Amino acid sequence: MDASFWQARWSAGQIGFHEGHPNALLARFAGHLGAARRVLVPLCGKAVDLAYLAGLGHQVVGVELVESAAQAFFAEHGVTPQREPLADATRYHHGAITIVVGDMLTVDAAHLGRLDAYYDRAALIALPPAVRAAYVARVRALVPPGSPGLLVTLDYPAGAMDGPPFAVGDAEIHTLYAGAELTRLADDEEHQPRLAAAGHVARQRCDALRL
Repeated sequence: MDASFWQARWSAGQIGFHEGHPNALLARFAGHLGAARRVLVPLCGKAVDLAYLAGLGHQVVGVELVESAAQAFFAEHGVTPQREPLADATRYHHGAITIVVGDMLTVDAAHLGRLDAYYDRAALIALPPAVRAAYVARVRALVPPGSPGLLVTLDYPAGAMDGPPFAVGDAEIHTLYAGAELTRLADDEEHQPRLAAAGHVARQRCDALRL
């Protein structure tokens, strides 16, 4: 993954993907994750979704490439986490929330511990096509078969804008998650200023998965 790109985005404050409140689709469909799970949240940034999931009784394990984003999450929630250096990563932990600062494509169970659910709002659509298969393979290696997941994606006409966020269509989702059980929960129009300026409409979709 391109660490320098994301470091530059965070340094410049170009984090339009950060919502600052729990994602509406997560709030609607979090029940699909079950109860008291240990939930993987890839490319988590400083998402409020982490605290939302913890508030529902889950243990939450985020993975984030940019250390300042992890630090900002805990600072904005008024807590001081434990910081633990690991091989090729750093673990921050407080209460029910852990954020591992490292590359999602290389972290493993030694970094993250046991997992039994996952939530992806802005990870798959942040990745260019060449990286997505490796990313999904890593998720499926970390989260055991049969585990529940929620996947939020964005789709729009090919070539309508440069990502991220990138368009990820249904055919690609079914290819990447071949063999998993997928259930479409929502397919809503999503306002994207760059697309709207060019006369295009984006669709935000949410799928429940059983890996």
